[in-house]
Amino acid sequence: MSEKHIQKISTELSIPLHKVQATTGLLDDGATVPFISRYRKEVTGNLDEVAITGIRDRLTQLREIDKRRATILASIKEQGKLTDKLKKSIEAAETLAVLEDLYLPYKPKRRTKATVAKEKGLEPLAKLIFEQQGMSAQELEDEAKKFVDKKKKVEDTEQALAGSRDIIAEWINENSKARAELREVYQDEAILSSKVIRGKDVEGVKFRDYFKWEERASAAPSHRILAVRRGEKEKILMVRMHISEDKAVAILERMFVKGKGADSRQVIIAIPDSFKRLLAPSLETELRLELKKRADETAIEIFANNLRELLMASPLGEKNVMAVDPGLRTGCKIVCLDQQGKLLINETMYLVGSEDKRAQAEETVRRLCKDYNIEIIAVGNGTASRETHQFIKKIDLPGDIPVVMVSESGASIYSASEVAREEFPDYDVTVRGAVSIGRRLMDPLAELVKIDPKNIGVGQYQHDVDQKLLRQSLDDVVISCVNQVGVEINTASKQLLMYVSGLGPTRAQTIVEHRNEHGPFKSRAEFDDIKGLGAKAVEQAAGFLRIRDAKNPLDTSAVHPEAYPIVDRMARDLGCSIEDLMADENLRKKIDLQKYTTDTIGLPTLVDIKEELAKPGRDPREPFQLFTFKEGVETIDDLEQGMKLTGVVTNITAFGAFVDIGVHHDGLIHISELSHRFVKDPHQVVKVHQKINVVVLDIDMERKRIALSAKQA
Repeated sequence: MSEKHIQKISTELSIPLHKVQATTGLLDDGATVPFISRYRKEVTGNLDEVAITGIRDRLTQLREIDKRRATILASIKEQGKLTDKLKKSIEAAETLAVLEDLYLPYKPKRRTKATVAKEKGLEPLAKLIFEQQGMSAQELEDEAKKFVDKKKKVEDTEQALAGSRDIIAEWINENSKARAELREVYQDEAILSSKVIRGKDVEGVKFRDYFKWEERASAAPSHRILAVRRGEKEKILMVRMHISEDKAVAILERMFVKGKGADSRQVIIAIPDSFKRLLAPSLETELRLELKKRADETAIEIFANNLRELLMASPLGEKNVMAVDPGLRTGCKIVCLDQQGKLLINETMYLVGSEDKRAQAEETVRRLCKDYNIEIIAVGNGTASRETHQFIKKIDLPGDIPVVMVSESGASIYSASEVAREEFPDYDVTVRGAVSIGRRLMDPLAELVKIDPKNIGVGQYQHDVDQKLLRQSLDDVVISCVNQVGVEINTASKQLLMYVSGLGPTRAQTIVEHRNEHGPFKSRAEFDDIKGLGAKAVEQAAGFLRIRDAKNPLDTSAVHPEAYPIVDRMARDLGCSIEDLMADENLRKKIDLQKYTTDTIGLPTLVDIKEELAKPGRDPREPFQLFTFKEGVETIDDLEQGMKLTGVVTNITAFGAFVDIGVHHDGLIHISELSHRFVKDPHQVVKVHQKINVVVLDIDMERKRIALSAKQA
């Protein structure tokens, strides 16, 4: 591990050097972020997941730069052109951009105007001109004549000078200082603009805001950058980026023009060509990629925040659930699930057609509710959801059974997936989809981990951003949420287990197979018996795996097995059992944590243990609350300006929040309408799944857009 990297990360992230060093050591030893943040607080100085993830990601970036540095050094050395000065410059380069600038003169090139000129033997003339010794026009003409060679297709002195300028233009382009200075101008001043391609006005109506648009690139927000890029990709928009050519040329002239002779005049002529033909396209492409990277990071951060809120949504818990996947022509698929989410029965009811069919549908719902002791009914929020919801609510059901709307986002992806086929090989996609709707009401986290996170529908341009970065970020969120909540090892699916610290798909499958063969785990000590699960994996995972009704009550908690001896000592010292310690607050108050510190376990972990003893295995998610949409508002046609409604936040972007108000089209609360105070980040005000009161500001029927306000509600 490079000391230089540790120092750099410490400075950039404002984290003390020793904490960065300790964290990188744990990461390199195979420890996961959740494990380090929860069980190695003494080692890292109590760093949280955000700081640890930041260290991990920056470390990865710096190591990637090191790999590229090694490749560049090897390439230049192989060419026999690696000087001590160049080597020092390459070794000192801190970014990929600087590295690539230094490598550019030595990078294998395709055939260029400069290489053609060099093949014609014009490089010595170019060097002479570039030295700018103050030649007169006649002296320059005489020198150029020496390079006229019809065999090499240099017909006259003008062709000789033109070829020389091509070589000079390339030298200017390859100058790392020139590129660095112009790069700064691009980063600070470049204008990004777009306009509609002729004839694409109707086809590209969704990009109407960008038909004639321009903005300083450095100030353009993530969603606008991604929007114009998508419009360009779909051949609706023409996107351009530019800086002042006059300013760029002036900078280059200051750097490269050394006199007023005829030779300097040739350099002056070469400079605009170098800028327009070589530097501008290269630096524009580089800035475009940089803007894309910045936009991706912002969009991915928004997606990750939304996903966290969705995964940590309130679970209904263990109830008998009826789930309905609405449908008109094909009927509504109904499933009944027991308290553990096991499928008991499935049927189909039809809400359109004859009165007899509707009567049969009523009878079906009533009968199933009674036969399976249904406690709550979940209706998917897709096509025909409001009609289905209203239909069921009007049925005279036994008891007071609430009917709730549940997001279907991603359910169709799950129902057609290999995971669903494995789980329900004898049922079609509609049954699987209905089961998913019911289960995500009971435990959103346990069900949503079965779906690729990017298909859950809480992102912004998620298919346009860097997919590798998106996967890493979303996986981090899922892993964080799963380990924060904890996993019941005897009932968890393979998909849930694979996100537990230290496991992954293969070890998760191994645990399921062991469970199937040997029966439920009775204690965490049995984890050591799982073949293929080494000591390191057990150490990483054990604290996050729970065993309900275990003989040792600590097995139901987040206390790590490595700390069990300390809890035993606490109980012995107080003359009580661990069960007593968990049940009696007065006993816990008597614990003097200072007595139990060791070389490896200090006060931060002991505080966690004491808190865990008070609420062993407590679910950190908020309690479940029922929610209903406004009666009589079921389609966009029912909306009126000024109407007050209740809704659920479904997605948050950089420019506002989308809200489901029960009309099949989410409305948008623009960031300016979220609050009476200034809002920089919508996440400061709202979160995904939040219940919210809104007022309808405007309805655009053509584009099916609904503008809402939270501050006027």
